[in-house]
Amino acid sequence: MQVQVVDYTAKDAPERFVESLRNTGFGVLINHPIKQEMVESIYKNWQTFFNSEQKHDLAFDPEKQDGYFGPEVSETAKGHTKKDIKEYYHVYPWGRIPAELKDEILNYYKMASDLAAELLDWVQEHSPADVAAKYSENLSNMIKDTPNTLLRVLHYPPLTGDEEPGAIRAAAHEDINLLTVLPAANEPGLQVQQQDGSWLDVPSDFGNLIINIGDMLQEASGGYFPSTTHRVINPSGKGSDKSRISLPLFLHPRSEVVLSENYTSESYLLERLRELGVK
Repeated sequence: MQVQVVDYTAKDAPERFVESLRNTGFGVLINHPIKQEMVESIYKNWQTFFNSEQKHDLAFDPEKQDGYFGPEVSETAKGHTKKDIKEYYHVYPWGRIPAELKDEILNYYKMASDLAAELLDWVQEHSPADVAAKYSENLSNMIKDTPNTLLRVLHYPPLTGDEEPGAIRAAAHEDINLLTVLPAANEPGLQVQQQDGSWLDVPSDFGNLIINIGDMLQEASGGYFPSTTHRVINPSGKGSDKSRISLPLFLHPRSEVVLSENYTSESYLLERLRELGVK
């Protein structure tokens, strides 16, 4: 099992990308429309935010789930007991965003969401007929005008040596949503679990765009597209004294979208948020 690196501009890009998603749960794009300069600027500006005390003035709203989540309220991955070593900020266009960061991050949000809709069209086009028949509506239409797609600005702080034994930056987990779109972070560490239980580094050269399947697409496709377990391991050596910024965009359908006979988008999300201990 290998995660495929696909040239977005190639004629066979849709087919190769969806094949990689089907086989590994992940695909990586190069020569895509998201400019590296924009990503670098966002990393720099949000690093300044996480280094400031301003973040505490924007503490998360338990009901709306927007704002700043500190290490003390960080997620505990499903099936784990130790909190991840991270802090993060939830960006929604309707939510609270620091004024000096708003225009840039919302521009990125729109660009990444537009690209994601195209990728969902690729998935739809290359789904077998019996799988496509399970979708209650076209996949890209599920996210049209949705207020639920979440951009999370993640900060993994430098390691100090005082971390709880066994804790890592992001314990093994699956994402909740349809697809996750992630520019390669400024430090390595992302791994995907293979079928034999071993771990494989995801190609994370700066400039790559990493996409993975979430549980909602697995549910909607009747299991055809796998939501693959992944994690972010702690760095070692010189890398341990560096921060890591990450920008996952989690594509969430409108709340009323039917995923399967068992779930709507809203009921599925609420169940998972309770499992994570953040709702």
